[in-house]
Amino acid sequence: MTELLTVTGITAGYGDGPAILDGAHLTVEPGKVHCIIGPNGAGKSTLLKAICGMLKIRKGEVRFKGERLNGLRPDQIYRKGIVFVPQERALFPKMSVRENLRMGGFIMDDAHELDRRVEEVMERFPILKERAHQKAGTMSGGQQQTLAMARTMIIKPDIVMLDEPSLGLAPKIVKEMFEIMAMMAKDGITILLVEQNALMGLKHADWGVVLDLGRTLFEGPAAEVLGDPRIQELYLGGKRAA
Repeated sequence: MTELLTVTGITAGYGDGPAILDGAHLTVEPGKVHCIIGPNGAGKSTLLKAICGMLKIRKGEVRFKGERLNGLRPDQIYRKGIVFVPQERALFPKMSVRENLRMGGFIMDDAHELDRRVEEVMERFPILKERAHQKAGTMSGGQQQTLAMARTMIIKPDIVMLDEPSLGLAPKIVKEMFEIMAMMAKDGITILLVEQNALMGLKHADWGVVLDLGRTLFEGPAAEVLGDPRIQELYLGGKRAA
């Protein structure tokens, strides 16, 4: 497997508190959808935050295209092409949809190219074009998630990391979120996903990762994760994938 991102034995936590991650590892292949599953408190969100520089890595290392990322600020990692969408979506609620999209390209120096990319993204997401002048904070939860995901595409990133994108959304909207992920993957964007609905996440993923107590217990093709009886019993509620 050609590795785009590797996480090797990292330990990380919040402030001076105990380690949430305790030797976690991860391998990310370009152009694929990777889904991280595990119980609450396993360290799934913490892992994404450590990768994007929001948390200090105490031990181990993260490498992107062979380059060590340890110690870089979130904005430096963003410039390298790794974008993180947290659970709270991190939109600017009093700014318009168009302004939020423009903020996705804050690292770009060419204003004309930024405008072109904003228009390009809005063409791909008609609901955003329709509501271009609406304040982001007045949109529905699903529309806000669409905006948060679409905004990542402005800088044409290598990796988009999504933390619980389906949280609190209706089933129909969740389906749309996964369709957006599939579209992004088709465009060559690698997806690293933490998903509360493990079955749904794995069914739409190429690669599965099982995290528990801050450690990676297993990673491999998503179909193998879904088909493993032990993983089904411990992490998928004993349900077999249909």
